[in-house]
Amino acid sequence: MLSWLGRIAAACWRPVRRYARMNKDNIVEDDSDSSIPDPLLWCKDLQKHSYGDFSFAVVQANEIIEDHSQVETGRDATFVGVYDGHGGPEASRYIADHLFLHLMRLARENGSISEDMLRSAFCATEDGFLTLVRRTCGIKPLIAAIGSCCLVGVIWKGTLYVANLGDSRAVIGSLSRSNKIVAEQLTKDHNASMEEVRQELRSSHPDDSHIVVMKHGVWRIKGIIQVSRSIGDAYLKRPEFSLDPSFPRFHLSEPIRRPVLTAVPSICTRILQPNDKFLILASDGLWEHLTNQEAAEIVYNNPRAGVAKRVLTTALSVAARKREMRYDDLKKVEKGVRRYFHDDITVVVIFIDHELVGKKTSVPELSVRGFSDTVGPSNFEILQGIDANARSFI
Repeated sequence: MLSWLGRIAAACWRPVRRYARMNKDNIVEDDSDSSIPDPLLWCKDLQKHSYGDFSFAVVQANEIIEDHSQVETGRDATFVGVYDGHGGPEASRYIADHLFLHLMRLARENGSISEDMLRSAFCATEDGFLTLVRRTCGIKPLIAAIGSCCLVGVIWKGTLYVANLGDSRAVIGSLSRSNKIVAEQLTKDHNASMEEVRQELRSSHPDDSHIVVMKHGVWRIKGIIQVSRSIGDAYLKRPEFSLDPSFPRFHLSEPIRRPVLTAVPSICTRILQPNDKFLILASDGLWEHLTNQEAAEIVYNNPRAGVAKRVLTTALSVAARKREMRYDDLKKVEKGVRRYFHDDITVVVIFIDHELVGKKTSVPELSVRGFSDTVGPSNFEILQGIDANARSFI
């Protein structure tokens, strides 16, 4: 029913032959009327973190938003999480509620942050969600088909750690010797559209000729899903969570012999350099409409305040243009139907002011959740049992 409505909506908009404005470098700009609000867009124009400022924006497309996200600001550290759910919001919401706590527990126990701790935090989050699936699948079988991509960035003591599952993306903007901004992707896209991912899957499953198949012009794992790494998606990880033929979309003709998807993150560690100016973390819905370089140039060439919203609305202008309409017209499309024009999208821009690196700052320790107007104390501050010496690393 929803698919039929979406096609009708898209067809209705197609005759509106108006286009997003192009600048002299052929980069699409947000051409909407800023006085007309987008009822499905949320943003925090500019907030402080321990190494500078951050800007945060989210737009809803699904009937129930499946993107969850957070920024946690500590005295000497910053944590960003972007969790792009699929099949429902349960997995992404679970990650937002638990992953940061797992990481802080491990950091408190070890007095530092490391790649191994990030892997352990991801593993603990995966185990916790699969336990939830086991407890509830009897009354809600489809929870076994709910999952989420997971992108995390942590800045601590001048070092950036980025860990990801799925196809959300972290991009760093750095100044070149010619004083131009250059975008560098720090994450790997764990998506079957990538030849490297397909080869990895075929090597891991040599006895399964259908491990990746082209379906309706899109490479999909087992003909179902595009991402190869996630939290959740239990039916593709353990035979006990297989779904019967009454759920044809997720039913596998043969039980899996080994996990099809994994929750082992790719991790990048980078000592921040003076020419590293900002970091963009965003769900894949953004990258469907903007290149890494386009997003970086928007950030670099505009004021900090509201820049995440500007990146997001530029992408929405591109999405509208693909349907021969303007973003102002797209604003009138309701959630649910809007999913046929673009995905839920989360954008976080973290500015890096190097004069603040290594210095004690008076930044409040806050927790900001995407698409929520509630801002509370960060768990950098309220972790139980952490003493002054242990907290000196945060």
